[in-house]
Amino acid sequence: MKILAIETSCDETSAAIISDGIVASNIISSQYIHNKYGGVVPEIASRSHLKAIAIVVQDALKLAKADIKDIDAIAVTTEPGLIGSLVVGSNFAKGLSIRHNLPVVPINHIEGHLFSGFINNSSLKFPFIALVVSGGHTILFEVNSFNSYEIIGQTIDDAAGEAFDKTAKLIGLDYPGGPLIDKYAKMGNPEKYKFPRPLINSNDFNFSFSGLKTSVRYFINKNFPNGVEENNFPDLCASVQEAIVDVLISKSINALKQKNLNQLVVAGGVSANSRLRGRLADISENQNIEVFIPEFQYCMDNAGMIGFIASKKIEEKGLSYYKNLTFTASPNVFKRKGMEKE
Repeated sequence: MKILAIETSCDETSAAIISDGIVASNIISSQYIHNKYGGVVPEIASRSHLKAIAIVVQDALKLAKADIKDIDAIAVTTEPGLIGSLVVGSNFAKGLSIRHNLPVVPINHIEGHLFSGFINNSSLKFPFIALVVSGGHTILFEVNSFNSYEIIGQTIDDAAGEAFDKTAKLIGLDYPGGPLIDKYAKMGNPEKYKFPRPLINSNDFNFSFSGLKTSVRYFINKNFPNGVEENNFPDLCASVQEAIVDVLISKSINALKQKNLNQLVVAGGVSANSRLRGRLADISENQNIEVFIPEFQYCMDNAGMIGFIASKKIEEKGLSYYKNLTFTASPNVFKRKGMEKE
């Protein structure tokens, strides 16, 4: 079975071909135009998707040495995300469906991240704890199967990726700030400055990062009233990064202990952070904990993960179940108890 997957939830236009559950191609086109605006501009994002989507789909087919006539089903992200961006992908998928008489599997973007650890890790087994951490989401899941999982904790304000970007802006770095903080932090001392670790000692698995952002702002205003000079970037970035990573790891390890599990999946854009990966590798080596992190291409928004979970849904319900095209795009996020089985 071959699936054409489409992902347009934010500012990456992505298409992938999944052949019998294996990712045969995964094309990702990023919209760098947003850099000069200091963040994603929704209208520009949707217009950029319109320009890129047909080309990206053709590139995915070409790389997989496939033709649209070889495709058995289409998978597309329908929620959550920027509504204008989601509509572009959903409508393109519906158009292809009508033209080629193909079923369409609507996919929740967070589900894509949630199960992306399986793509290159055949040893991953249920049950496990999953941390989905990105620019828009920071959520801890207890996962028992592809259809049984529950949110056990999530951010009550800013997501971790958002905290990286906002603190980077305060420091004086360009957008997106997360990768730049990672870059400078490699040259800095993470113990140089002490920033708060919000909720790290709470009795739940929730996160909060807005207080950290405020603390960084006050610190910079007091100690660098004329702006942070580049020679101070490394230590400042390393200290901010360490605060965020400490919270992410502490909450995840506590969840494993409370649920008596020893497998942790970390996915989403922030899972590409080198400090987070390094510390998780140390934990995996020195404790009875297996850590699974997707390859870099599956950490960012990508269609490969969308097609993978679509293949699991098709296995359960069959192609005929997805002939109905009445689904709509939605910006909604996960509810506290997660998504119920369809």
